[in-house]
Amino acid sequence: MANDLSTPLTGRKRRAGAARPGFPVARVLFGVLLLAAGGIGARLLLVDDPEGGRPSREVAITNTRAGNDIASSVSQGPVTITADPEQFAAGAAPPASPTPATAAAPGAAGVLPDLSEETAEGPIPRISATGQTPFQAYARPVDHALVGGKPRIALVVTGLGINEQGSLQAIEQLPDAVTLGFAPYGKTLQSTVAAARAAGHEVLLEIPLEPFDFPQNDPGPHTLLTGETTQSNLDRLFWLMARFGGYAGVLNNMGARFTASGADFAPVVEELGARGLGYLDDGSSNRSLAPQLAGSNKVPFARADLLVDANPAQAAILSALGSLEAKAVENGSAIGIVSALPISVSTIAQWASELESRGVVLVPATALMK
Repeated sequence: MANDLSTPLTGRKRRAGAARPGFPVARVLFGVLLLAAGGIGARLLLVDDPEGGRPSREVAITNTRAGNDIASSVSQGPVTITADPEQFAAGAAPPASPTPATAAAPGAAGVLPDLSEETAEGPIPRISATGQTPFQAYARPVDHALVGGKPRIALVVTGLGINEQGSLQAIEQLPDAVTLGFAPYGKTLQSTVAAARAAGHEVLLEIPLEPFDFPQNDPGPHTLLTGETTQSNLDRLFWLMARFGGYAGVLNNMGARFTASGADFAPVVEELGARGLGYLDDGSSNRSLAPQLAGSNKVPFARADLLVDANPAQAAILSALGSLEAKAVENGSAIGIVSALPISVSTIAQWASELESRGVVLVPATALMK
């Protein structure tokens, strides 16, 4: 019997149970898919139907409810838009300086709520949401037409607020152009400062800063100290700021050591700038970094030229005021610091009454702070 492997395929007999060739299913399916794709392509090319064959129907929609009164009024004619407190017709130019509708009225002490921030120590100054600063809001206005090109003198009386009766007498005697500096320790600060502002004076807050001979020479509780952490000094600053409101800036009380330390003084001046306050340097230390730090933090700044009552006698005070006048004539302006001693207050009141006759104008300190 010949071997099957050597027998040609054409002559080989099929064995019983051998499978027949299979039906070409894959080829048929491929053909069906090809025909379907061709049909879809032809429809896209020949039929303009942006809805892609989705069923749709147009229905008329009617509604008798006036869901939006403002929108409904547009089709009825011109609309007038009302803005508090100004009114202007549609298409007209709005007011140049509209008053914000959310602006709050001053409080009992003349403090603007928009310029106040609540803290754990109490309310402290801040820049308002509209960008107004406490320096702008609480500075005493100056009539520049009246001042003209005349020499200007600013006087700052310091140490007020501790003695209520003495402070009220100073407020009554002094010209309203004199700036008043209040210490942060008086028991009746709120009412005394309110009286000063009601009389037309601008006010400054005195902040105690470390002198070189601290603690032998101690400016008071919550003094800002060198070597303390930044947060510790800022906490003390916030306590001082919260004693009263309505001040345009701060004035140092002592501080020769503190103002000479950039690491300690810089964060304080930065905070003053962030809160829109000015800084007046009393001029007692030539090592103070206040001019540089104020400039870099956009803090309104000035440095006093003279301590007027270093010798608290009437003749000596008048002589110092004469020197201040000469400096103002020479430089265009000058700033003097005065303590709240009764002799100093009475002498200034007498001197100021004759100042304009000599061609010199008394202005608030903020008018000379850049």
